[in-house]
Amino acid sequence: MATKERLSFAVQWFLILFWARFCSIDLQSAAAHQFAADGTVIELNDSNFDSAISTFDHILVDFYAPWCGHCKRLSPVLDAVAPVLANLNQPIVIAKLDADKHRKLASKHEIDGFPTLKLFVHGIPSEYTGPRKAELLIRFLKKYVAPDVSVLNSDSAVYNFVDEAGKHFPIFIGFGLDQSLIAEYGKRFKKKAWFSVANNISEEVMVAYDFDKSPALVAILPGYNEQSVFYGPFEGGFVEDFIHQNQLPLVVPINSETLKLLNNDERKVVLTIVDDELNEKTLKLIKILRSAATANRDLVFAYVGVKQWEDFVDTFDVNKNTMLPKVLVWDRNDEYQLVEGSESLNDFEDQPSQVSRFLEGFRTGRTIKKRISGPSFIGFINSLVGMKTVYLIVFLVAVLIFLQKLAKQGDDVHYRRQTQPEGEDMNASSNNADQQGYQPSNKED
Repeated sequence: MATKERLSFAVQWFLILFWARFCSIDLQSAAAHQFAADGTVIELNDSNFDSAISTFDHILVDFYAPWCGHCKRLSPVLDAVAPVLANLNQPIVIAKLDADKHRKLASKHEIDGFPTLKLFVHGIPSEYTGPRKAELLIRFLKKYVAPDVSVLNSDSAVYNFVDEAGKHFPIFIGFGLDQSLIAEYGKRFKKKAWFSVANNISEEVMVAYDFDKSPALVAILPGYNEQSVFYGPFEGGFVEDFIHQNQLPLVVPINSETLKLLNNDERKVVLTIVDDELNEKTLKLIKILRSAATANRDLVFAYVGVKQWEDFVDTFDVNKNTMLPKVLVWDRNDEYQLVEGSESLNDFEDQPSQVSRFLEGFRTGRTIKKRISGPSFIGFINSLVGMKTVYLIVFLVAVLIFLQKLAKQGDDVHYRRQTQPEGEDMNASSNNADQQGYQPSNKED
């Protein structure tokens, strides 16, 4: 009799556990389907935030405040990129949370300004600090969610990888290399370049990417139609040096984007200033500079046209009387060097010889140090940061001056009111204290 009771009890518990498990699965399924990855921006709140983060492998959350002007400008950008990101091979869902309303949740995720973008990859958050224009945001997020190193096991996989990577980042493919050798660099340079290893490829691929044996590490700069090959040694700092040197083309056109890339490069810049980057003489000179750059990889070779960026050029004392092309070595800060007797390249003798003499003079120390000219350098900074930022700085300076005047007037009033009754002063202080309040900060784009 006791055995029957125990059996009955066990059956009851089994049915209860089965029903609980069934309900759990049903609830999880319902939670997973309450969000549609259809390219629309999902509105989050306290009740569905954790569920959304666990539902999607990649979700970008915009922590915003309704009163924030920057948030209002970012909102239509996110609406526009959401359908594109949802259709990637690694889909990214866009969501937003009113962080001013849901303050506990915002505090949990250390939100200290608006808007803040955080990318959750398998539930792990990292702040997105890249550009916020639609095209650039798509480009950078696509790189964020890619694997550190892709493994390519066929010719078609290699071609597809290069096509999908696009033209905005360098591409490094290790043919016949072990993935573990590239993994370290794939992780360190994840936001700056694409990395992959390729196996089982044909001679057709070797011809296409211009290498004749493996192992080989091929660097491709699709935006500049350049590539180079490294055959080793694959140890020490040799691989890292190759990766550093191929973040940029052999001869870099100077603009606001490439200047940002130069900030991460410790090499000095051999800068050639021309009248126009696009004329025939400049195109011929670039070929000469490319040959010199190949033999001098410890330097960055670059060029800039007066017509393309006059404010930048003016910082190097270029005026109407300057003989162009002008060649100098720039330390990427406030100093540059001219080589005695080789300040400019003329048309009376072959330019390859003149470039060689310039480099020899720099190597042997026959240089004159100069400082970037102050007034023109301000114009250069203005062109980099944009006039909106300049106006903001001017506005802040004006506010500071105004506040200083108010403080001075307050001191004068306090001095004149020292003879007034103590109670009257206390009331005034109390009223001032009541008027103070907390104001969350804006986070600029």
